[in-house]
Amino acid sequence: MSQDFDLVVIGAGPGGHATAREAARLGARVAVIEKDKWGGTCTHLGCIPTKALLTCSRRYAEIAKLKRLGITVSGTELDFKAMKRHQSQMVRISELGTLKSLDEAGVIRLEGEGKIISPLEVEVHRENEIIESLKAKNIVIAWGSESSVIPGIKMSNRVMDSSGFLAFPELPKSAIIVGGGTIGLEFANFLAELGTRVNIVELLDRILPFEDQDAANFLSKEFHKLGIEIHTSTKILSVVEKEGSVLLTGKKGEESFEIQGEIAVVCAGRRPFLNGEELDRLGIHYTSQGIIVDDRQRTNVENVFAIGDATGGVLLAHRASAQGRALANYLFGDGTFCYCEDAVPTVVYTHPSVARIGLTEKRAIEKGLEIEVRQVEYGANITARTELKGNGFLKVLFSKGKIVGVTIAGDDAGELIASASLAFAVGADERGLKKWILPHPSLSELLKL
Repeated sequence: MSQDFDLVVIGAGPGGHATAREAARLGARVAVIEKDKWGGTCTHLGCIPTKALLTCSRRYAEIAKLKRLGITVSGTELDFKAMKRHQSQMVRISELGTLKSLDEAGVIRLEGEGKIISPLEVEVHRENEIIESLKAKNIVIAWGSESSVIPGIKMSNRVMDSSGFLAFPELPKSAIIVGGGTIGLEFANFLAELGTRVNIVELLDRILPFEDQDAANFLSKEFHKLGIEIHTSTKILSVVEKEGSVLLTGKKGEESFEIQGEIAVVCAGRRPFLNGEELDRLGIHYTSQGIIVDDRQRTNVENVFAIGDATGGVLLAHRASAQGRALANYLFGDGTFCYCEDAVPTVVYTHPSVARIGLTEKRAIEKGLEIEVRQVEYGANITARTELKGNGFLKVLFSKGKIVGVTIAGDDAGELIASASLAFAVGADERGLKKWILPHPSLSELLKL
């Protein structure tokens, strides 16, 4: 017997979770279907476990700074198993938070694989059997993403993707990170702060190719201080597991070279998870870059919507959540909350971190904008100096008096970008910003240019 719903969401990652919870809050009868892990990639294989590990490595690395503050620490030990327990605990807490918030909102949770039979009907399958049949006025695809692969690199016990690394039980003495994007840099930072010898191999001419050039150069210098070797403009010829190690053969220009490490972590980013067979059967338009949607997350098939990583673009948890909340408001609210792609901040959670909202300087110039660049260094901020935050900078781009981009490179960049994102999202101009009073002393004073 079928159950009737106003909304059925397939996938309980950040986007699916936000859509279901907000729709239920607005009075809709909602069901969410999850086939694997509640909370999705972010909770289990991305944001949460990675940040848990980075917290451990940062605290360990900061011990060296304590002497400068008059604190002497002796007998320090590194317990990698305890760090992994912290990782697992944070994942579990995040998952429980997802379950609790859905239950409190009154969302019906169903475990299994959700299959769209028609634009008004979804089946829940478990072990090849139909366990539920749902009728829905609206259906949301929130399938998420999967790890990208590099042709010619075969996964093994010592050659792994990001998911394999997060499950790896031991701290290696040496590691090769294939890819200089966000995921690869965060893993490299974690390992290097714990004493692992790290080599990063990147095909393009610099790390963080889509972020501000100055920020990428800054992070490269900071990584060099950690002892990380970065090999850019490098073509990978082979990655082969040997007995107890991995050998990478690369080529830069006309010169070939080899790098050896205990493990190799392939961080080629992520790509939308697309069930092509189902999409084709339903006639939903898509490309290899994701399901095609309009500014209201509508596919070309009536009553069927898509959000998050499955739609391509920048694959970020907070992007998916924002899309989900906007969609719920469109379907069951007053429709005034619209998702804006340009207002999505990005953060690289390295130490120091890099964060951005809006355009990079290069992208602004490519768009033909007349820009004014204002930049301030962390060294000019007394809180940054007092708290030994090290080097860093904040760069703001103005065009015709309005903020069009902000890049922050330095400690707590991910927190500072929140205020900049608000100013950007509301279209703040220089006149409005002059009314902004910031506490003194605080790191946030960097934002007062």
